Amino acid sequence: METVSINELVEAGVHFGCRVSRWNPKMAPFIYGRRNLIHIIDLKQTLRGILRARNVLYHLAAEGSSVLWVGTKRQVKGVIAEAGERTGMPIVTERWIGGTLTNFSVIRGRLRRLEELERFEEDGTINNYSKKMIASLRRERRKIERNLGGIREMNAIPGAMVVVDPAREYNAVREARKMGLVVIGLLDTDCDPSQVDIVIPGNDDALKSVRLLVEQLAGSVEEGAANHRENMATMGAARKSGDEEGGAAEEGSGPRPTRTIRPIPPMVPTGDGENAPAEAAAESTEESAEETAAVAAEKAPAADESKD
Repeated sequence: METVSINELVEAGVHFGCRVSRWNPKMAPFIYGRRNLIHIIDLKQTLRGILRARNVLYHLAAEGSSVLWVGTKRQVKGVIAEAGERTGMPIVTERWIGGTLTNFSVIRGRLRRLEELERFEEDGTINNYSKKMIASLRRERRKIERNLGGIREMNAIPGAMVVVDPAREYNAVREARKMGLVVIGLLDTDCDPSQVDIVIPGNDDALKSVRLLVEQLAGSVEEGAANHRENMATMGAARKSGDEEGGAAEEGSGPRPTRTIRPIPPMVPTGDGENAPAEAAAESTEESAEETAAVAAEKAPAADESKD
C-alpha cells in the first residue's frame, strides 16, 4: 500500500488543529504555525508518524499479534468499525469498560455470559422463563453485546492499540500503557503526546481526516496479517510434506524438503531508539511539506469560521 502524500493530507484537512486557546503546550513540536484563531499542524510530523506506525503495525501483525482499534466519538465510530472488519481485529466504539485490559479475565467471563444468553435464544430455553425474566435476559444480552461485542473474538491481550483522540480515551490509554501495549495515537493540538508511544498529529474531529489516517494504518495491518497467514500455511505444508517423507525415509535416505517462507522486512531503528522505517522517507518530504504547509495555512478558515 502506497504511503499517503502531503497533498492528500491537505485535501482531507488533516492540517487543521484546535483553537489556539485550547492547545496543549506539549504539542508545540508538531505545530507549523497559526492562522487566525487555530493552529496549523506540521504535516511533515504527521507523515513521519504514519510511517513509524505503519512499520510497527506491519511487524506486529506479521508476528501474529492483534491490534485493538479504539474510537468512541460519534463521527469516527463507523471508521473504526470498518477498520476492524477490514483487518479482522477487535474494536471499541462504545464506552470503554474499565478493566478491559487490566482485568481481562472478568471481561472474558461477561463474554461467556453473552454466549450463554445467545444459546438460550437459539434452543428455546428462554421460553421457559416468565415474560418479565425474558425481557430482563434480553436487555442484559443487548447491553453486553453493545459494550463488548467488538472484542468478543479477542482471546488474548493485543500487541498494540490505535486510539483516536487519546485525551478522550484516557482510560483506554492508561490501561494499555500499564499492560505494555504499543499505543499509537491520532491526536489534535489539544492532546498530550507524552501519553502515547507513536504520535500521529492531525485533525481527529473531521471524518475525512480520520478516515484517511486510519485507512493508512489498516492497510499495514492487513498486509502484515496476510504475510502471517502465508508463512503459517507454508510451514504447515512443509511439516506435512516432512511427515510424508519421514515414512519413506525408513526405506531409503534422501534430502529433507526445504521451507521457503516470506521474510518480514527488518525494522530500522531511528536515532532515538524507536523501531521505525528509515527516516529518509520522511526527510525526503521535508521541503515539500514546508511549502504545502504554507499553502495549507492560507486555506485555513477565518476566525469566525474556525474550528471549535
